[in-house]
Amino acid sequence: MSILVFVEGDQGKIKNSSREAVSYAAAMEQSPVVALALGSFQATELETLGTNGADKVLHASSAQLDQGIIQAYASVWAQALEQSDADTLVLAKSALGDAVAARVSVLSNASIGSNVVELPDTSDGFKVKRSIYSGKAFAHMKLNSDRRILTLNKNAIELKTDGESAQVEQFNPELNQQDFKVTITSTDRATGEILLPEADIVVSGGRGLKGPENWHLIEDLALALGAATSCSKPVSDMEWRPHHEHVGQTGLKVSPSLYIAIGISGAIQHLAGVNSSKVIVVINKDPEAPFFKAADYGIVGDAFEVVPKLTAAINSSK
Repeated sequence: MSILVFVEGDQGKIKNSSREAVSYAAAMEQSPVVALALGSFQATELETLGTNGADKVLHASSAQLDQGIIQAYASVWAQALEQSDADTLVLAKSALGDAVAARVSVLSNASIGSNVVELPDTSDGFKVKRSIYSGKAFAHMKLNSDRRILTLNKNAIELKTDGESAQVEQFNPELNQQDFKVTITSTDRATGEILLPEADIVVSGGRGLKGPENWHLIEDLALALGAATSCSKPVSDMEWRPHHEHVGQTGLKVSPSLYIAIGISGAIQHLAGVNSSKVIVVINKDPEAPFFKAADYGIVGDAFEVVPKLTAAINSSK
């Protein structure tokens, strides 16, 4: 049986989280690994999925699928599962992926495991380790159906980059026009050099920055590190930064390799969105800030003194 991996894109480029999903499927050692891409992609871009572990790429290139209509995607995924004889569908956790995966589990009578953080244990059935309670705990779930859907947290597996180019084949699913009753009239896109959900390094700021006029401290450090920027909820509530940069229990949940929190006290609601980061560094002048208890490394000091020196040191080391 094969493994099917859904590939998300952004303006024709494959998201890194989807490349990780392909690498995860390849590490399961249950070949072949078949990637599925919907909408507009260049064939040369899709071929690069082979370096991440894909044996073959199916491309449903209909322009209708550029819209990201959830119902249409669910129908196409279900068809691909059936026609590819796959018993497992793997995808990166995302707003689109979560919504579609739930529908496909019903259409395909498949068990679903969300927020998966490790490779499955197949020694006795098929068990997955999941992050639960906003990353505060883990659960081990046994999936009993013949078909399974896994949505992966970021950094669930190391990205594979040493494979060969993959073969790209046209996939022509039956598109039900009933699925396109919903019309997307406009889309507000997040801005920035590096999109927050895809970032391997995140630099985040809180009320300790004292005002939006000081945000250049965050941006300069992020630029030096090749990082994305984010903020705490109070910062977005005060409109210092746009809401799409807010991380926490009521905002985005991120799992970068490195998360740097500057001027953030570390309320439990914020920690819920970042505590699955591999390494957390906290910079705060208050030695009693709760964030220090969750940090791997901490600097007690004034951000206005520490951050410029840190940025200069990083730039001088390049």
